[in-house]
Amino acid sequence: MLKGLFKKTKYITVNPDSLNNHKLDKKPVIPDGMWVKCPKCGKIVYKDDMDKNYKICNFCNHHFRLTFKERIKYLADKDSFIEWDKDIKTINPLEFPGYYEKITNIKTKKQMNEAVITGKCSIAGEECVICVMDSSFMMGSMGSVVGEKVTRAIENAIKLRLPVVIFTVSGGARMQEGMYSLMQMAKVSAALGRLDKEGLLYICVLTDPTTGGVTASFAMLGDIILAEPKALIGFAGKRVIEQTINQKLPEDFQTSEFLLEHGFIDKIVPRYDLRKVLSKLIYMHKV
Repeated sequence: MLKGLFKKTKYITVNPDSLNNHKLDKKPVIPDGMWVKCPKCGKIVYKDDMDKNYKICNFCNHHFRLTFKERIKYLADKDSFIEWDKDIKTINPLEFPGYYEKITNIKTKKQMNEAVITGKCSIAGEECVICVMDSSFMMGSMGSVVGEKVTRAIENAIKLRLPVVIFTVSGGARMQEGMYSLMQMAKVSAALGRLDKEGLLYICVLTDPTTGGVTASFAMLGDIILAEPKALIGFAGKRVIEQTINQKLPEDFQTSEFLLEHGFIDKIVPRYDLRKVLSKLIYMHKV
């Protein structure tokens, strides 16, 4: 009597209607940009979760690079940011082949005018002048417009009696502008010298990567120098230095942690604490 209950059927019948008219071999549709692979630990991170976590990997704490819009969104009080010198245009002083076309293409694609944005904002109620570099525009390289915008921002800070906060991320001086680019190191440094004489605070926040002429100038001139965890910070590349001095360098060489240990920076601050730390520092050093 029970034997028939356990009888194995030879074929499985599938009702076509249950497939909702979909093909069996059709691949699931996953929207682009929904998931992000962490370059450090290799784990797949849900983008919305990462955005809520300040673009920090939930598994290994890796800090992804931010655009200037993301940086301001995470840092500044809502609707407090006022941009300055938006319409300063990059020219091609050396008539470097293809430079003008490259700049034009990046402007159109990235919807930004240069590798730095400057202006005024408040951070947890504390007013300051802010400059944010962006690696998505020619790797944050420093050309004449970058130097001019940062210099003007510092000069405005002197007039307004406000502290200056600069977020650095750069591959160094922009080779397409040659000596014009290198001159920005002296120009910005001179402006910071005037800021210092006025007794106004300058905080520099080093992010990944900060290298070349930016490191050799205003990135290391802060009254207080902060850095994000595991950021690459240096002047020349590690391989170039090893070939020059004919020595093997430590694995963590040119990281935030190495620089903190050797006294080059004051503190490593995770991104989720930056807003609180900056507002406290600005409050403590009010003129």
